[in-house]
Amino acid sequence: MLVKRFTNNWESRRSALTTHVPVPTLRRLPLYYRELKRAASQGLTHVSSKTLGERVGVPAVQVRKDMSYLDQKGRPGVGYEAQSLAAHLRDFLGLASEKQAVLVGVGNLGRALALYPGFHAYGLRIVGAFDNDLDKVGQRVGTLEILPVEALGDIVARLQVRVGIITTPADAAQDIADALVAGGIKGIWNFAPCRLAVPDGVFVKDEDLAVALAVLSHVVEQ
Repeated sequence: MLVKRFTNNWESRRSALTTHVPVPTLRRLPLYYRELKRAASQGLTHVSSKTLGERVGVPAVQVRKDMSYLDQKGRPGVGYEAQSLAAHLRDFLGLASEKQAVLVGVGNLGRALALYPGFHAYGLRIVGAFDNDLDKVGQRVGTLEILPVEALGDIVARLQVRVGIITTPADAAQDIADALVAGGIKGIWNFAPCRLAVPDGVFVKDEDLAVALAVLSHVVEQ
């Protein structure tokens, strides 16, 4: 029931997001959520658009524009009610409902992601870890037993998992993506340094660590 409810909610949110919320705004919403939660934990009841913008790194006018897509308005001279707006963002982003995910590629990065406790705050629970290295199969990473990649599609379909995390080398990533899609995956978080070909209706979020490192290297060398 949980997986079915998440699937329906995810589909309706995805449809809404693609119709009226720009992608740059969508990317900032989790940052606003984090800062609002932090403000509330510090005892602040209200946060101005200026303060929220400074914490996220955008002008106050951008904050107000982003919130307008969600029909959220602050009080002049007072700002946004921190807990209320955080709760609205949590519901809008689907952070209150648990999202099951599988992770493929249990190297150093994959192991670190599988063990990262911060995902729970965003409703993500990794329920399966897979690798094609037979020496790793049967070992455990946290509470998860590492399973062979051959079992990936069947388990994804049987558990109705909708999120896949790929931390494999580039030459294996597309085959993994194909298996995930065949199993019914709707969203892929891709850490492999390559572009994935997926059908319409499957969302891919790329995290290219090499590009980020190259940019950082250029900046510090100036």
